[in-house]
Amino acid sequence: MIGTYRKKPVIIEAVQWTGSNPCEIQEFAGSAAIIASYDPIDDMGVFVGRNRFELSIQTLEGEMKAAIGDYIIKGVNGEFYPCKEEIFEKTYDLA
Repeated sequence: MIGTYRKKPVIIEAVQWTGSNPCEIQEFAGSAAIIASYDPIDDMGVFVGRNRFELSIQTLEGEMKAAIGDYIIKGVNGEFYPCKEEIFEKTYDLA
């Protein structure tokens, strides 16, 4: 049926992925968080840093890569998923 609907107000838990908070993400999302550590190199093969992290989240739809700045959200049924910062800020307010 065509109509106008309002999203139900729901309180969620979330943490923002900064690229340097893997322990916080792991504590929050547990086994749903897949964190890989690497030492990046530039096009010339020179190391440009240490202890960089990549984050993937095991969601109900499969594994999704999280970008720095994304929020990791715990859904109403205990599931986890990444959400782009711009969408998160349009959708949620601090409770």
